[in-house]
Amino acid sequence: MKRQLCIHGHFYQPPREDPWVDSIMPEGSAAPMRHWNERINRESYAPMAWCRLLDGEGRIREILNLYEYISFNFGPTLFKWLETADPSTYQRIIEGDRASQERWGHGNAMAQVYHHLILPLASDLDKEVEVAWAIDDFQARFGRAPQGMWLSEAAVDTATLEVLAKAGISFVVLAPRQAKALRAPDSKEWRPVDQGSLDILRPYEVELPSGKSVAAFFYDGPVSQAVAFERLLEDGERFWRRIQGALPQSYASPDSRPALLSLGTDGETYGHHFAFGEMALGYVLDQARQGRDNIELINYAAYLAAHPPTWKAQLHEPSSWSCVHGVERWRSDCGCTTGGGEGWNQKWREPLRTGLDKVKAGLDAHFFELGAKLFKDPRQTLVQYGKVLAKSVNKEQFSTEYFRDGLSPEEQRRGWKLLSMQQWGLASMASCAWFFEELARIEPLNAMTFCLRAMELARDTGGPDLEPAFLAEMKRARSNFPDKGTGKDLYMSEVLPRQETEATLTARAVLSLWAEDRLCKGCDTPEQDRCAPDRLEWPAVTVSAACNIDKAQPTDPLLSGVATLTWALESGAQTYAWEWERGVSRDPFQTAFRITPQQRGKPSGPSVEFSPTNLPWNKQQAVALRMIEHAARTCRLRQKDMALRGASMFLEFQEAQQTQNLSQYWTALFPALAWAYTCGQTALNTESDAAPLVGFLREHSDTHPDRDLAAEQIVAHALELLTEPNTDALRQVGRMVQRCGEIGLSVDWWPVQNRVWRLRNAGSSPELKETAGLLGFTGF
Repeated sequence: MKRQLCIHGHFYQPPREDPWVDSIMPEGSAAPMRHWNERINRESYAPMAWCRLLDGEGRIREILNLYEYISFNFGPTLFKWLETADPSTYQRIIEGDRASQERWGHGNAMAQVYHHLILPLASDLDKEVEVAWAIDDFQARFGRAPQGMWLSEAAVDTATLEVLAKAGISFVVLAPRQAKALRAPDSKEWRPVDQGSLDILRPYEVELPSGKSVAAFFYDGPVSQAVAFERLLEDGERFWRRIQGALPQSYASPDSRPALLSLGTDGETYGHHFAFGEMALGYVLDQARQGRDNIELINYAAYLAAHPPTWKAQLHEPSSWSCVHGVERWRSDCGCTTGGGEGWNQKWREPLRTGLDKVKAGLDAHFFELGAKLFKDPRQTLVQYGKVLAKSVNKEQFSTEYFRDGLSPEEQRRGWKLLSMQQWGLASMASCAWFFEELARIEPLNAMTFCLRAMELARDTGGPDLEPAFLAEMKRARSNFPDKGTGKDLYMSEVLPRQETEATLTARAVLSLWAEDRLCKGCDTPEQDRCAPDRLEWPAVTVSAACNIDKAQPTDPLLSGVATLTWALESGAQTYAWEWERGVSRDPFQTAFRITPQQRGKPSGPSVEFSPTNLPWNKQQAVALRMIEHAARTCRLRQKDMALRGASMFLEFQEAQQTQNLSQYWTALFPALAWAYTCGQTALNTESDAAPLVGFLREHSDTHPDRDLAAEQIVAHALELLTEPNTDALRQVGRMVQRCGEIGLSVDWWPVQNRVWRLRNAGSSPELKETAGLLGFTGF
């Protein structure tokens, strides 16, 4: 009989968004990338979508989409970011689920609790909302209802399973130690079980008081642990043998069902935690695709459809996969942690949990009190709000269905603010805030930031000030670093400075537009009152800013203008006059802003003065990155223009000449010269004409500090050529690969290889085969 294998990857990142603009700010520890989502995507999520299978000579025989062959879940907040940040990888994940449906009749993708709350610690309302929003997000992305749901940290109890069952979820995945007792099909007696005696090769039915039930799959603990912590991913063959050894050759099942070995792993293990770990996983999946050792792949939903559980299980409640004390890791100093110094503790967890719980209770009370006046059914409005977050309905459709009729624009705005208040209140409860060893880490600070935004929205809509009660609890929480003080100290020093107002958003937008040379565009049109405005778009708010025409020179010590703020989920706009006093400072942060509200037909509101030095590091860095990216693009275009002219004037050396005259200037142009030559953009028509330049480029390709920049520009040009591939484009890309070899420039052709692999589905051609061979493919 066939033996079956299902490897699950749990893909999740802590919520990182700035809750005022709903965009991720730079994180210094993730350098050289902007932030950790970007870095982990490059190391894990994207490589798993384009996994290389190599032959014995190290050439690529296939690029495998691992999401076609593993069970997986993606956290909704992470997936939302990925959709816009890396559409190619996002689409491969969607395609992987679709392909698995075609192969097995059921998709690989599972839903995940929306904000990764520990559901046994959540209120009944929050359980319902988190599950409903997760399902809405899943349906909008995958075009189908989810059959399974990944529980945050596999944290489970009966109340949680009741919510899942009511929502139509049919199965969950748990750790073997979470099983408490089993009952055989022909028995009425419950038999105690532990992770050592549990048969993990079959699913179990968990019966619920409501009469409903949910199936539970238990993953193989030892093999899953070996993947995460025992360097099993160093060797794909060793990984395969470990799996093969965990699946018995014969499985004593009275109903003749095949044995199912299930692994539960963090998706980030493959590539991020262990470099090239996705290739070991790809090897294992490829072996199973071929049916080696009588093992075949399956996903949970397909197995469940073919083999419904006949055994029943009772669970330890509450329990989880990452805390041996149930769910204490997320509310007490239980001893479960990720490290820390000698004498460290996690006593801060309890006041953080208590404080956030108190705030959430206050948010809920305010929501229902005010919501009764604004919504037809407040609870149902909140539950269904996930459709707006998933963009499956727009705000007009949603407000028509769920808001009361006849509301004024201001009442409409208050309604949207109430819903946003709940969104950030839930984000503050994400499990990551308690998971690690220290209160001063980014995860607890982010949780407090989300809480700050939720409390602010409560006040903005006429609710109570919940901050004093929260800070009273946080005063009891103490960092393990003496100089960091209490949770209240951290809130005041690290969290409160992150708070935005319309004034700070206006100033940030003006700074950002200035950094990209977009602030004073169109200032040479004196017949107008002001420069043409330009926009800075964040997901939650758009700021349109323009300079006054009489103060339009970018070098002027005083600039002024008008800005308009438009919130994504609110009607109308807010207008502000701004003045930027720069004096003679060359540091844009050492300046001052004056922001004044403007209302048509009414006197101006009181001005707010603001200095960019008050912005926290990550928001200053966001402006700096806009500036440096714009400067790099501008310099790159200028250098390319110079290289196109200069390459043909790179004359052959005269007798006894060993380097070019003024070689330091030619060397400064190296990235653009390398681009011009390899991309065929020069007037060098013969090999002898190109020889001096080729020799110069070869001399510097191994040591030039900008060689990676040169390679990046060459790859970008190749991808541009392949946007609308034809015979000529393929020839050009092949020639680029050859010329990079000529000059000895090391280039990571990874994205180009991916694009070429895609082309094979549209049919083969001699040009495609030749270019693929040059890019390292075999048997194309």
